[in-house]
Amino acid sequence: MPHETSFETDLIPAPLSAESRAEAPAYAALDERTTLDAGPGTHDTARWLRATLGAATGLPLADGTGPHAIRLRISADVERELGAEGYRLSTGGFGDGSTEGSAVVLEGGGPAGLFWGAQTLRQLLGPEAHRRAPVAPAGHTWALPALTVTDAPRFRWRGLMLDVARHFMPKDDVLRQLDLMAAHKLNVLHLHLTDDQGWRVEIRRHPRLTETGSWRARSKWGHRASPLWNETPHGGFYTQDDIREIVAYAAARHIAVVPEIDVPGHSQAAIAAYPELGNTDVIDTTALSVWDTWGVSPNVLAPTDSVLRFYEEVLEEVLELFPATLTPFVHIGGDECPKDQWRASATAQARIKELGVGDEDGLQSWFIRHFDRWLADRGRRLIGWDEILEGGLAPGAAVSSWRGYAGGITAAEAGHDVVMCPEQQVYLDHRQASGEDEPMPIGYVRTLADVYRFEPVPPGLAPEAAAHILGTQANVWTEVMENRARVDYQTQPRLAAFAEVAWSRLPAPEARDLADFERRMEGHYRRLDALGVDYRPPAGPLPWQRRPGVQGRPIEGAPPIV
Repeated sequence: MPHETSFETDLIPAPLSAESRAEAPAYAALDERTTLDAGPGTHDTARWLRATLGAATGLPLADGTGPHAIRLRISADVERELGAEGYRLSTGGFGDGSTEGSAVVLEGGGPAGLFWGAQTLRQLLGPEAHRRAPVAPAGHTWALPALTVTDAPRFRWRGLMLDVARHFMPKDDVLRQLDLMAAHKLNVLHLHLTDDQGWRVEIRRHPRLTETGSWRARSKWGHRASPLWNETPHGGFYTQDDIREIVAYAAARHIAVVPEIDVPGHSQAAIAAYPELGNTDVIDTTALSVWDTWGVSPNVLAPTDSVLRFYEEVLEEVLELFPATLTPFVHIGGDECPKDQWRASATAQARIKELGVGDEDGLQSWFIRHFDRWLADRGRRLIGWDEILEGGLAPGAAVSSWRGYAGGITAAEAGHDVVMCPEQQVYLDHRQASGEDEPMPIGYVRTLADVYRFEPVPPGLAPEAAAHILGTQANVWTEVMENRARVDYQTQPRLAAFAEVAWSRLPAPEARDLADFERRMEGHYRRLDALGVDYRPPAGPLPWQRRPGVQGRPIEGAPPIV
């Protein structure tokens, strides 16, 4: 075996190891002679390489073996050592029989691991490999350093929550976001499809959810305290075929899509479409429209059997669109449910007594437990925001811990699975600096360095509880992100730091090598440029990225994560 030494790369996220192959040629060359030698189970990655690297390099990457081949294999040895998402990538040319003289050997523990290795191969080829058409002259040789990369993820849930309810993101923009996730080895897209401000998924049994609920007459411009309005009607939704396309596109990139259908709060768009869903003995629900401002609407679902049946019918269609073979999880929200209407409602108070749940928190828990059982009966798993702990956690539920660590700790210690996404650290809608130039500044200042120092597993958590931390997720709420460029600005480059936290086995936050990460980001910014990402430059927003005169909600400092 060739002697291996440490090798400095600009890979993001950082791999377990990258070691030079001292006895190999200094570089492997990819050129017109390069072929793909795709073994059993590798054809999806081969197809992606042809479509993506082929477009960027202009190389045909035809089928073939020999000294110029990129050899793709699923390896039982790699799976045993690194798991199904692990991979080993060796470049620099080989002459032994085991590799048949290939220029590049990529072995995955499973199809996902092979695909993540292909993302690393793309990064090693340089920023130009991230373009959609060649910029190098014809006949250009693509050089790869002679090294071996061995890699596997720390967490199995490496997620991004994308809110398409507050501001709708067209289907093609979601597909592009999936490509950006894949480039950063993120593997869960949590799609926030419903809220007070819009309903974004077609439900054929209840067509008014999109006919009425998918658009609002105007939108608050800036924070909800801002006096400004955008008077242009805003709307949009995904047809069921759009959703099928998104799910299939994600699956081809080994990304699971988890849908969120909010109950019992954040439901004004649904109530505007079907007024009987609301607390009709408290307010005139026929007068409600899709909410045009931000915050938490007081209008919540009524705790009736007919409301349960309505949402069961919604979820029956949702389950068909998001197959259990890709992920068992369905997110039902459960957060920020004001109880005032239930306190004033004779119907709700009678239901509390009938069910024997004690109070309004118990009524919310009854809502969640109902859908936990309903989903479990269909082979699915409920996940919700940490408010679902209030009134008692449903037996099979998992928790998205957003209000700090506390909810996740409580859930994990009780034996429930947890996704850590505390707002104090990984809400990417929060501002990136304290300067007045930040567009529509919201929330706590969370810099690139702050995100890089985030630790998903709470300090001091017992090992048996820590085993319930499925992983982590960055959340992107879009109240002040009206289009793709604004989403780019808020997410990048901080998503790159988050991806390394989720993938790499980093030391404790205080021991992390921020200087090395920043060095590697110099190369990564060029990749983002090639991908057409409107990221926030290190020096601050460009003139067209600012929003002068638009009120945000700066919060000085941030409380500790609890």
